[in-house]
Amino acid sequence: MADSERSAEISDLNAPLRPLPLLIFSSRWLQLPLYLGLIVAQVVYVILFLKELWHLVTHAFTFTEQQIMLLVLGLIDVVMISNLLIMVIVGGYETFVSRLGLKGHPDQPEWLSHVNAGVLKVKLSMAIIGISSIHLLRTFIEAGAMGTPTGRVTEAAVMWQTIIHGMFILSAIGIAWVDRMSNQKH
Repeated sequence: MADSERSAEISDLNAPLRPLPLLIFSSRWLQLPLYLGLIVAQVVYVILFLKELWHLVTHAFTFTEQQIMLLVLGLIDVVMISNLLIMVIVGGYETFVSRLGLKGHPDQPEWLSHVNAGVLKVKLSMAIIGISSIHLLRTFIEAGAMGTPTGRVTEAAVMWQTIIHGMFILSAIGIAWVDRMSNQKH
């Protein structure tokens, strides 16, 4: 590339945008309150986690093994949802709003260096499957009491949760396949 072409390209990059493209491009900042709201939701999940952890600790000697297992699964569920929130907040902001400028930062998540909308969709679908798996496991554990006065789970609920979980898996496979096909060089 000749020096004149290179300098023309650089001046094009530094040229101010026309009003309509500037408005359209700047509209991405409308997502900022959404990401800030998700940070507030993250705080609420931290509070929920601490509340459930306190519940577990204060009842450790009175709960049955099954009750403890269900509470621990609930804690894992909160952590996985929190991880999902972080992926959406950090990955979405980086992809759709503005760069975070984390390059070289020792705490930069490994996945953030190669995140794009397709990668984010696949990671989110995998996180949703993980969350759904925890919910389904809790349902299966509680299904042991099905038909008893203390049973909170019905046969229909187990069936529908299993079907929905299967649909999440099929959706994730579809999303990953489409992402892979769109990234293949023809």
